[in-house]
Amino acid sequence: MSASGGDSDIQLRSAWLHFWRVRYGFGVSTSPNIMQETFGHARALIGMVHVRALPGAPRASLDLNEIERIAAHEARVLRDAGFTGAIIENMHDRPYQTHVGPEVVACMTRIGLAVREAAPELTLGVQILSLSARQTMAAAHAIEAAFVRIENMTHAHVADEGLMSKAEAGDLLRYRRQLGAETIRVFADIKKKHASHAMTSDLSLTDAAKAAEFFLADGLIVTGSATGEPTDEADVQEARSASSLPIVVGSGVTPDNTPLLLEHADGVIVGSSIKEGGCWSEPIDAARCRSVAKAFHSS
Repeated sequence: MSASGGDSDIQLRSAWLHFWRVRYGFGVSTSPNIMQETFGHARALIGMVHVRALPGAPRASLDLNEIERIAAHEARVLRDAGFTGAIIENMHDRPYQTHVGPEVVACMTRIGLAVREAAPELTLGVQILSLSARQTMAAAHAIEAAFVRIENMTHAHVADEGLMSKAEAGDLLRYRRQLGAETIRVFADIKKKHASHAMTSDLSLTDAAKAAEFFLADGLIVTGSATGEPTDEADVQEARSASSLPIVVGSGVTPDNTPLLLEHADGVIVGSSIKEGGCWSEPIDAARCRSVAKAFHSS
C-alpha cells in the first residue's frame, strides 16, 4: 500500500471515529475549547438583560429610547460586577407570539447595538421569544453577537405559548450558513422550561442531550421547570455525562448554589436572582449581581 493510501485510510478511520463520538456522546470533551473561543474563558457567567416590553406588546409603556437606555444600563451593571457575558431577551413581551414580526427584530437589533456599545467587554448573546430561531440569528448576526439561545433546537413540545411542533436545527443551521454567520454559537435548551414534554416522555435527558449534539448544537442549556426555579444538580450531571458539549445552567442560579452547579457545568445564566427582590421582572440590582459574581469567581 502506498503512503498516500495509508494516509487516506487513517483519515477515513478518524472520520468514522468522530462520527461515532458525536452520535453516541463519548470521547474527548470539546467543552473547554468552545467556551474559550466564545467567551474568552473556560467558564462563563452570563447575565440576562430582560428588555422592557417592546412597542406593540400588551404591556408596552416606554418609548424605544428609554427601553434602550435601561438595557444599556443593565449591561454596564453586569460588566462592572464581573460578569462574562449577557443575553438580551424580549421577556417582557408576554404573552409571547410565535414567529415574531420584523418590528421585534428591528427593535432587538437596535437594543443589541446599544448594549454592545455600552459594555463591549461582555460576550453578547441573543434570544427572541418565541419560536423565532431565524429572527434570533438575524439579529445576532447584525449586532455581531457571539451566541444565540434556542429553545426548540430538537424535538416537539407544548409550551406556554402553544405547540412547538417543529425542531429548528435543520432550518436554523442552514440559515446561519446562508448568512455567513457560522461563528455564532448555538446554545440549545434541552427539556426546556415552561413546557410539557409528554410527547417525548419516553426520551430521557440523556437522549435529549445526545440528540442536540447530533443535530450540531454548540452547547446545551439545562434548566428547572420555570424561570427562577432551581435546576436539579442531577440533571446537570446527567447532561454532563451524556455529551461532550459545554453544559450551561439556565435557571434558578443563586450565590448559594453556584459553586455546586459549577462542579458539573461550564457556565451559568442568571436572571431572577440579580433583580430586585429576586424577581425577573424587576430592575437589576447591582449588589445582587456582585454577590453572584463573587460566588462564581470563587468557585
